[in-house]
Amino acid sequence: MTKNPIEFVREVRAEVAKVTWPTRRETMITTSMVFIFVVIAALFFLVADKVIGFIVKLLLGVS
Repeated sequence: MTKNPIEFVREVRAEVAKVTWPTRRETMITTSMVFIFVVIAALFFLVADKVIGFIVKLLLGVS
């Protein structure tokens, strides 16, 4: 079923009005948590890379 563009725009506006947008505080907290987890993941992979590299060097006898 095809709808005319005006009806479509009305429905889109009605749906957008139903959206619950986050507050500035919620956005800042969520952004901070993302950055914290990115740093934790980066440190984890740095340590894991160093450990695996050390083990490979030990096994292969490469200095």
